[in-house]
Amino acid sequence: EVQLVESGGGLVQPGGSLRLSCAASGFSFSTSDMNWVRQAPGEGLEWVSSINSGGDTTYYLNSVKGRFTISRDNAKNTLYLTLNSLKTEDTAVYYCEKGPAGVIYSPNTQGTQVTVSS
Repeated sequence: EVQLVESGGGLVQPGGSLRLSCAASGFSFSTSDMNWVRQAPGEGLEWVSSINSGGDTTYYLNSVKGRFTISRDNAKNTLYLTLNSLKTEDTAVYYCEKGPAGVIYSPNTQGTQVTVSS
């Protein structure tokens, strides 16, 4: 059974940084492409970033390019998203998902809340 547990969210001021983690189990993480998605209050699900199984190919939503960095540690079965230069519009619940780049689905995990506010 695929299990994904997100953590690392919090309240941060504009311009601040966070590092989100996603602990994976129940599947072959090292051979799986992964995505980060987010859902802001009252909004639909939005794809944020993808990384291939080897970690050498990444993709980003234009509005986060240059500010967010996706990475992975296959030895630790963990996916990361480093968020820098945060903006109020980055406020959302962030989820990690297993799957090809850009292919997202309604999450069935709790996610981690990121709130950017002064």
